[in-house]
Amino acid sequence: MAGFVTGEAVALDLPIARVPTRCFAFLLDLMAQIILFIGIETVLALTFSRADPALVAALTLIVIVAVLVGYPVAFETLTAGRTPGKMALGLRVIRADGGPIEFRHALTRGLCGVIVDFWMLGMFGFVAVVSSTASERGRRVGDLLAGTVVIRAERVFISTALVYPPPRMRAWVATLDVNAVPDDVAFELRQYVRRLKEMSPRVQYELGVILAQRVCAEMRTAVPLYVHPSEVLAGVLAERQRRALIAA
Repeated sequence: MAGFVTGEAVALDLPIARVPTRCFAFLLDLMAQIILFIGIETVLALTFSRADPALVAALTLIVIVAVLVGYPVAFETLTAGRTPGKMALGLRVIRADGGPIEFRHALTRGLCGVIVDFWMLGMFGFVAVVSSTASERGRRVGDLLAGTVVIRAERVFISTALVYPPPRMRAWVATLDVNAVPDDVAFELRQYVRRLKEMSPRVQYELGVILAQRVCAEMRTAVPLYVHPSEVLAGVLAERQRRALIAA
């Protein structure tokens, strides 16, 4: 198990997918990719049976790249982190802060999988196995670069850790683009708000000012005057949480 806290202020207790399970899911996806490749190549062979061999070779290279990269990227983007192999094993790719991945995360994982983890430099998966085994959260190189983690999705336990906005901040945060705040910064805010009562008043204020300035810079707005930074940060987190719940 590993603890996560999302930028939307939801605490997650997630079981990490380890190497044996991920290897089995990878093999299932590899089988599907081989079948897909053979199918596409058969169609190309029938369509371009009299074409220049150089053209056929170029098309074959394009198909190989499309299958190796496009297959995982397309599935993980459209299904929020799941390929057929991961679905069969109950796995899912999520962001390191517990949120759902997007196209950029899937693309980074896909490209790194082909170049570093598995094929070109990966010695048929040796690099992926070594990096996943050495990582506390079982992350291969592609996960480290993309900021993702693979979990056993059928065993996700969610406990609410909601942040409530200070009344005087509600109207202010409602007009802002709170989703412009990067996930890693939102995670820092969540940790700050969560540990607020453990801090001295001086630390609360000084750390809060630094974080409030970072957050407001991301949202392209000025830090509210005469408001304690903890209220600013709580308001931003609460609004992120509210919009996430509406979108769900």
